[in-house]
Amino acid sequence: VMIAMALALKPDVLIADEPTTALDVTVQGEVLELLRDLQREHGTSVILITHDMGVVAEMADRVVIMRHGRMVEQGTAADIFARPQADYTRELLAAVPRIGTGAGRQKSAEQKSVEAEMPASVAVVNDLHVHFDLRGGFFGQVNRRVHAVEGVSFAIAPHETLALVGESGCGKSTTAKALAGLVPYRGDIVIGGRNLAGLGRDERKAVRRDVQMIFQDPYASLDPRMRVGDLVAEPLLIHGIASKQERGQLVAALFERVGLSADQMELYPHEFSGGQRQRICIARALALRPK
Repeated sequence: VMIAMALALKPDVLIADEPTTALDVTVQGEVLELLRDLQREHGTSVILITHDMGVVAEMADRVVIMRHGRMVEQGTAADIFARPQADYTRELLAAVPRIGTGAGRQKSAEQKSVEAEMPASVAVVNDLHVHFDLRGGFFGQVNRRVHAVEGVSFAIAPHETLALVGESGCGKSTTAKALAGLVPYRGDIVIGGRNLAGLGRDERKAVRRDVQMIFQDPYASLDPRMRVGDLVAEPLLIHGIASKQERGQLVAALFERVGLSADQMELYPHEFSGGQRQRICIARALALRPK
């Protein structure tokens, strides 16, 4: 369900935040294969957030290693697995038994040709900082400031998968939420050549079409009061895309694309398994065709 929701807008940039967490090996493989298929067919760039180095080895073209809110190392997946520079990266790799040194997906000649023609980055993050103030006491005074992300920078090109890797609490998801416009930040985030910091409300809404996010918990990402078909169609409705009949057709196609039946559009989230919910979330994220 979550996968279907994420796919609904056909995004150009897809943020997958631990998309295979709590899934069994078979379903995990199906979800990763679905993401690869969608990337091949639509040219979607993927930011994959994970602590699973096996998933990184299978999916990522380039990797950013994070720890304590800071970027420790970045490079191609081949270099990260074969020639890690940072001690922490070597510790991560050493902690995973029999991890392969394969560097992401094999690219077709056609995809390499497309990438050569479109070298510009679709998203650039420069010196990103995110902090949260923890308040307490009778007057709600700030007791402590948590520096969740400090000085993270990266860029992602068309058709590329960039993996943000690190232990829980290192700032991976917070970085993704800043990119999606869900948390305040300092620094520069540029999507499609437009810096989010200088945009007005309407301009920011337009840019948000280009960045969609798949959250890691499909059980908390779907409104239990809404039918899943309406959940996937909601982004299209918000952005005024297509007529009601056309939206229904688009949603039906998305459901079929993520391995669900159009007949299931009238069901509610509780009627689906965790893996099915994640598929719906992916469909919703892709509905707007994000960059």
